[in-house]
Amino acid sequence: MGHDVTVLTVSNDQSKPQTEQRAGYTLVRLSPRIELFGNALFAGTVKYLRNAREYDVVHAHSHLFFSSNLTAAYSRVTDIPLAVTCHGLMSQRVPEWFSRFHLNTVGRFTYNAADVLFSYTAPERERLRDLGVSSDIRVIHNGIDVDRFTPVGATYDRITDATGPAVVFVGRLVEGKRPRDVLKAFQTVQNNIPEAKLFFCGDGPLRDKLEQIVERENMRESIRFLERVPYQEMPAVYRAADLFVLASRTEGFPRSVMESMACATPILSTRLEQTEQVIEQAGRTVPVGDTTALADAMSSMLDDRAVLRKLGQAGREIVMREYDWSETVEQTTQTLGTISTSTPSQQQVDSGQAEEQVIPAGSNTEHEQ
Repeated sequence: MGHDVTVLTVSNDQSKPQTEQRAGYTLVRLSPRIELFGNALFAGTVKYLRNAREYDVVHAHSHLFFSSNLTAAYSRVTDIPLAVTCHGLMSQRVPEWFSRFHLNTVGRFTYNAADVLFSYTAPERERLRDLGVSSDIRVIHNGIDVDRFTPVGATYDRITDATGPAVVFVGRLVEGKRPRDVLKAFQTVQNNIPEAKLFFCGDGPLRDKLEQIVERENMRESIRFLERVPYQEMPAVYRAADLFVLASRTEGFPRSVMESMACATPILSTRLEQTEQVIEQAGRTVPVGDTTALADAMSSMLDDRAVLRKLGQAGREIVMREYDWSETVEQTTQTLGTISTSTPSQQQVDSGQAEEQVIPAGSNTEHEQ
């Protein structure tokens, strides 16, 4: 689109180059110096902030990352244009009391430092206002590549080779995503649908505990761990599943939910303010922590193939209509252009020729796409 983009990310993989040219952007991998609750602080952030005036816009992601907080503080004492994207207000890695304290102090400071703040949903925007955030807030949906995530295409062999309906959990195995609730509910489902299978796609600190439960309950044939699947293979995972399940206590608007919907795989989720309105059109929701309701919904959905197909198709239509990333990219680019130090003309923006440089600062893990 005519933009010069540099992406900073954290990586401990010494086999990968520190700097890599990719299609449309430069990826810079920085080694973490300090890590707390899975949140990395890397010295390279300071280096890039010192040179921030070379960029037209700095784009940080989430108040939960040290690098975003540091970027916000730096922007307060300089004139660098700062955009921040909110990826949910509560952390899944720390105790809730600490997450609320951080949100009401450092989080509010970080968001108020932004020239523009991106929110994925209107309810989240209202919560930010209630928090005391006065920055310009734009609601722009998280976009999905609807040409990559489609109902038609290859399926993931390790799922399709198993007999019976397949339920998939995609995400980090951490307390905030409550994978143990999924496991407990699935044990009940097996009483009604013994041939059903559950696949955990992801890794994290709860992996060992979950495997111990599976071993103790003699469910190794029914519950399987796929670990971290390469991103390019994720469409095949969603297509192979009959049902996608999310049991989180809090979320922003997870890409995994939209990716699953784009592949016409129905959703079963906990009832979250950010996602409820959309998911109710493409699946079912249950209260957070209610494993009985989760099990009942899982069983009833797996028992009715016609309902699964109807919900899956509805999800695909929603994503095509509202979450196509070609539209969200255009909206985001237009907005960033309004705060850029070298604001392009409307004609340049419309034609995609603006020389806008962006640093997304604040990712705590490298997400290969």
